[in-house]
Amino acid sequence: MNIEQEWEASYAGRDAAEFAHLAEGNARQARKRVSADALIRDEAGRLLLVDPTYKPDWDLPGGMAEANEPPRDALRRELKEELGLDPQVGDLLCVDWVSPHGPWDDLLAFVFDGGALTQQQAQGLRSVDPELAAVRFCSPEEAAQLLRPYVWRRVHVALAVLGGGGVRYLQDGHS
Repeated sequence: MNIEQEWEASYAGRDAAEFAHLAEGNARQARKRVSADALIRDEAGRLLLVDPTYKPDWDLPGGMAEANEPPRDALRRELKEELGLDPQVGDLLCVDWVSPHGPWDDLLAFVFDGGALTQQQAQGLRSVDPELAAVRFCSPEEAAQLLRPYVWRRVHVALAVLGGGGVRYLQDGHS
């Protein structure tokens, strides 16, 4: 039984006005933007970064979830659309609540383990989407210079979790 079926079963026979009241309350609740990124490495352990044309800095591969799209599915879609990749997306490493900034509302940023690409996969990797100006593998030290500070803090934590297990919750990249 999926969640929709479970919900229908628990509300079966209840008053339609109650349903309308719940729907009205739902419509007034805040909506969160959600992003899903992957920590993808090559065989040497270097990190895959992308250079989006619409941002001033480099970023992890991934992107924004569409309405009602699970973060893992959003990540798979974005990796396919932007890089032609269809990797096995691994465990969740961290979730970062990013406070409102510039024109943007707050955001929940999910970072998943994207695994390691073979040497052949890494060498053949190219952007297949005009949203990306470039892709590259780099050391963590280089990534720290290329990424915005709060993104680097998130990546740094994700790398630590990758080696030690568990999931971390962050706020603007801080524990």
